[in-house]
Amino acid sequence: MEKIWLKHYPAGVPDTIDPDHYASLLDILEESIEKYGDKTAFVNMDCEMSFAELGEKAKQFAGYLQSIGLQKGDAVAIMMPNLLQYPVALFGVLAAGMTVVNVNPLYTPRELKHQLNDSQSKALVILENFANTYEKIAKDVKLEKVITTQIGDLLPAPKRWLVNFVVKYVKRMVPSHSIGQRVDFNTALNKGKQNAYQRPSLTGDDIAFLQYTGGTTGVAKGAMLSHRNMVANLEQVSSVITPIMSDGEEIIITALPLYHIFALTANCLTFIKHGGRNILITNPRDMPGFVKELGKVKFSMISGVNTLFNGLLNAKGFKDLDFSNLKVALGGGMAVQKSVAEHWERVTKSRLLEGYGLTECAPVVTVNPYDIEHYTGSIGLPVPSTEVKICDPDSGEEVAIGEAGELYVKGPQVMVGYLNRPDATAESIKDGWFATGDMATCDERGYFKIVDRKKDMILVSGFNVYPNEIEDVLADHSKVLEVAAVGVPHESSGEVVKVFIVKKDKSLTEREIIDFSRENLTGYKVPKLVEFRDELPKSNVGKILRKELRDEKKD
Repeated sequence: MEKIWLKHYPAGVPDTIDPDHYASLLDILEESIEKYGDKTAFVNMDCEMSFAELGEKAKQFAGYLQSIGLQKGDAVAIMMPNLLQYPVALFGVLAAGMTVVNVNPLYTPRELKHQLNDSQSKALVILENFANTYEKIAKDVKLEKVITTQIGDLLPAPKRWLVNFVVKYVKRMVPSHSIGQRVDFNTALNKGKQNAYQRPSLTGDDIAFLQYTGGTTGVAKGAMLSHRNMVANLEQVSSVITPIMSDGEEIIITALPLYHIFALTANCLTFIKHGGRNILITNPRDMPGFVKELGKVKFSMISGVNTLFNGLLNAKGFKDLDFSNLKVALGGGMAVQKSVAEHWERVTKSRLLEGYGLTECAPVVTVNPYDIEHYTGSIGLPVPSTEVKICDPDSGEEVAIGEAGELYVKGPQVMVGYLNRPDATAESIKDGWFATGDMATCDERGYFKIVDRKKDMILVSGFNVYPNEIEDVLADHSKVLEVAAVGVPHESSGEVVKVFIVKKDKSLTEREIIDFSRENLTGYKVPKLVEFRDELPKSNVGKILRKELRDEKKD
């Protein structure tokens, strides 16, 4: 496809970037510490951490990991929400030359077991609130070290003691658990101080992240994202936002979880690179508390998914906040609804720019330009050094402008491949082109728009849910004969999971299905709708036809 989008790049946005501008993410961190040392890097629960402090604590944590015998390239899993400990652990792992494995803290024991074993993680950093999940599978994984932390661990005393006491004994948010030998996060930092940190030699080919994503088989796969992949995407994002960015001055609201690739790149890494202040929101579902936090700062940028923006717009007190410094809101993870975008623009007097990305692309592929006046429903233009084409899903040939087809991406941000899954890698990347599985169109100006999904993936509040995983879990229920899972539209979350079930035992109830799902699946994967059927539609070879189930709901 001719790169027609280049003609519509805003002034100041280059056509290409240098993916080797930095050898690694560690180089970026070190440069930012040098440039912005005294400035605040992260804020959480009214406690600030400067770039210099972050660098020092990250080195301490790296020194600890090295002291217990872990080697360059070893995988270290991090399982916690947005707390000050997260960036310390993140950059500590990277500073040690190791690979970060981000883990959703809401995972069930089954999901956690798969990810730890598949990634061959050597250590786990986990918030105590979720330690009981690990306890249930501890004997089934081969970790060399477990590092636990409490919510208030990096807050100053006496606030640290008070927060940890209230969380554990007043609110009772820490289920009882026993996981044997472990080390406290602050103890690890202190031990790291005593160990001489050795800076590793890193290249762009070293793997920075194993970022897990689902697949049509229902098995979560580890996307191998190299330092070069991540550096490239940061350079691409920087090239797009630099014209409106004031280095060392921006304040970004980080409500999306940092373990998710969107916030990891768009918030954490991008604003480390540019000297910005990340306001970490630990529990954005607490809307009154969230709005209260927003009222404390004159923030200049915010990222989110449609449900988050919609939630804020309907939260008491949000419209009364000071938006005078707000430059832009970046929407991704799921489609931003037109009504939400227009409402946002009316309330905040600022733009809501929609972008598009995938875990396998580190993640940013396209974004609407900063000078666009209003929401268009488009996912925007490809970021610099990125090629995008739309092909007929059957023939593989490129389609004409305006016609729908499967979206393919080529660029330095495309992952190395799936960990230990050469067949899946070969199926998704051909001649450097990554097949997204998303159906899209491109107009005469080079603006792309997602129109449908080729795969059966369900998108719940920006999180990918794969039907086979739901079906595999429910098929294990002793009273279930057959099951099919589909996504159905939902006003607030975009889609929710609906399951169609043929009973093996007539006594089976909807409540049993929901309870069984909650025991084995993360909350957003749990079916919200259950329908019992005498039979399910099938192809001539016996494959259940999910498409027919989805389509009948549209009639």
